[in-house]
Amino acid sequence: MRKPRKIVDALLVAAMLAASIPAYADDTSTSVPPAMPPMTQSQQAPEGMGTPPDGFGGGMGTPPSGGPGSVPGGMMGGPGGGSSQPESYDAVVTVSEDSVTLAEDIVSTGTDENALLVSGGSATADGISITRTSSDSTGGDSASFYGVGAAVLVTDGSVEIDSAAITTDAAGGAGVFAYGSGVATVKNTTITTQQGTSGGIHVAGGGTLIAENCTVETFGGSAAAIRSDRGSGTMTVSGGTYTSHGSGSPAVYVTADISIENAELNATGAEALCLEGLNSVRLYNCTLTGSMPDQEQNDNTWTVILYQSMSGDAQVGQGSFLMDGGSLISENGGLFYTTNTESVFTLRSVDITAADDCEYFLRVTGNSNRRGWGTSGANGADCVFTAIAQEMDGNIIWDSISNLTLYMTDGSMLTGAVIDDETNAGSGGSGACAITIDENSTWIVTGDSTVTELHCAGTITDEEGASVTIRDANGTVLEAGDSLYSITVETYDHEADLSAAGTVDTFADHQL
Repeated sequence: MRKPRKIVDALLVAAMLAASIPAYADDTSTSVPPAMPPMTQSQQAPEGMGTPPDGFGGGMGTPPSGGPGSVPGGMMGGPGGGSSQPESYDAVVTVSEDSVTLAEDIVSTGTDENALLVSGGSATADGISITRTSSDSTGGDSASFYGVGAAVLVTDGSVEIDSAAITTDAAGGAGVFAYGSGVATVKNTTITTQQGTSGGIHVAGGGTLIAENCTVETFGGSAAAIRSDRGSGTMTVSGGTYTSHGSGSPAVYVTADISIENAELNATGAEALCLEGLNSVRLYNCTLTGSMPDQEQNDNTWTVILYQSMSGDAQVGQGSFLMDGGSLISENGGLFYTTNTESVFTLRSVDITAADDCEYFLRVTGNSNRRGWGTSGANGADCVFTAIAQEMDGNIIWDSISNLTLYMTDGSMLTGAVIDDETNAGSGGSGACAITIDENSTWIVTGDSTVTELHCAGTITDEEGASVTIRDANGTVLEAGDSLYSITVETYDHEADLSAAGTVDTFADHQL
């Protein structure tokens, strides 16, 4: 426990609090936080695998130099690591029971200290400033997983913040962090963080966070504007602007259940969005922008990734990405990438702007394992991708250690080739690529393509409008065409069974 600054001050504060608000304390630490739900075996990192460099998913926010277990783009979300739960938190102001209204500004300068800690009861704050500054805080896993050093941390009970200004300049200095049974609501508030491992709004360990019309900006590494970490949680975000500038800091990092509507989401030095493991993100009428730099340790460069790092920070399982309306802007590299995981993508009427050097629209493949993502030659992806009234420009890449099922419905259009690329498939496998095109959708073929199953009730032509030849692997022509391009298939028919295609719900279905 942190010692009081002055014994006299401590006695006076204790007397005042005992007489008025026993749940409100200045410059105190609180008892053991609620336990994080135990990890299942599938959540735990395999022995000897997937331990990224310090600073990612915990750590100090230094970009990785490559090597086993690094997270994508040098981003947080990996290291797993062995951080233990803190026995207590140190805070300037602690609320532990009853209902407390905070009217005074709060300033924190202590090492690994919270400015405001709510460990029970409820706290409300309107129009105040909360400042967290420290040159010797450590950040790391204790900050990422448990909220140590965050400006505002709620571990139990609730906190409601409106029209506030929250600023941090400390390692691990997240803006607002919800953990365990804690519920945080933050509205009309400006949040700015400067250093590594300092997300803007953050959930972990099952916490719940609701944000409305906030302006969030982060500058450090491993500091997503909307961030989550080990132990999952739930977050809903309505309106506002969320911008991350640091290396390895996407606009949205997902190891939780996150729903966002009508928000501006922008990463200037990283991919736009990363989702790991058995988690979900839904974007409704949002603008999502990413600018990931090319890096030698990556097989390619992407804008949105669904993957499994094997670090233990996210339970192994099917990740889900939904984007309904709005726009996606990529300033470098390919668009959608999935590897070493099961994934579901559903897009409806998204306005997509690709970079001039866009490598692909969708990539569903294994990876070279330079980051510890599964076993090389056996780390492909199983992906279901549904396009609803969606224009898609760019190639689709798959390999034989992956399975891709693509549904095109309601007037969707793909302009590109479908390519079997075995670069990271080792000795190969029995993977497949199945494409189903409904009667109102079109594939405009821009190069020779390879598909395992092609079910087309719609239209397939090249860019000149010429019909495309469809043949089997033995060269037998199944349907003759006039184009220079052809599609090689194992099976081909004119049926379109959409019973397993993805659907779109609404933000209201998830709003907290």
